[in-house]
Amino acid sequence: MQRGRLNQFQGLGNPEVIMTASKRRIPAWQISFGVALLSLSIACYVIYYTIFAEQGHMLEYLLSNLAFLPIQVLFVTLIFDRMLREQEKQVLLQKMRMAIGVFYSEVGYDLLKYCVSFDQDSATLAAILMPAQWSAKDLQDVKARIRSRDTKIAIQVPALADLQRFLAGKHQFLAALLENPNLLEHDSFTELLWAVFHLAEELAYRKDVSLLPAKDYDHLAGDIKRAYVAVTLEWLDHMAHLQKEYPYLYSLAVRTNPFDPSAHPEVTA
Repeated sequence: MQRGRLNQFQGLGNPEVIMTASKRRIPAWQISFGVALLSLSIACYVIYYTIFAEQGHMLEYLLSNLAFLPIQVLFVTLIFDRMLREQEKQVLLQKMRMAIGVFYSEVGYDLLKYCVSFDQDSATLAAILMPAQWSAKDLQDVKARIRSRDTKIAIQVPALADLQRFLAGKHQFLAALLENPNLLEHDSFTELLWAVFHLAEELAYRKDVSLLPAKDYDHLAGDIKRAYVAVTLEWLDHMAHLQKEYPYLYSLAVRTNPFDPSAHPEVTA
């Protein structure tokens, strides 16, 4: 499953792919189509002149069309171009949301569970992260409380070793997400990926997390806190998106809430 999802992101940020796309020439069929239309227009004018032999009237008609051409260009540029750009933006946002959903499915939810186990006051945070519904105001209030919260991380060696193994198995997946140029348009999620990727690299360099000095545990606690806060904030936006667009996915996300110690996927009520 992970390999299949990983393939969706590999190569999207490859510089060679981008360079190849940028150097791609106009397709031959488009050139042929343009020449055909231009030829058809010239042929129509020739036929019109041959039949009616009214050069002055034809010239007047041609000039009137040319005079209206800038208005047509302006209309197409301001209206249709904007509509197309807005549509492209919505498609891009949808792809970004899909990628974010895959991230939480593959990494985010489990990572949050590990972080909650290190959080010395996880019960307080859980109390504000388990509502049945989110309003826009609730979302902003909760985000503000999380940013201002004094998160204290207490390292537990067995859990840290489990986290190390977990992130080691997700290294390729995280690297593929970082190579996705679409996600670079999402600033907060990009920061999240860098925080998680950095934590994974820090842990990868430790051969035995049970034999680290106290200062190093403090350093890792800071890395965990950075990733913990970033993933939590983005999780709130992800939940709000699911609540609005995909109620059935939101229902499952609520039943598997990583901040709820009693959460279970089974529907009981």
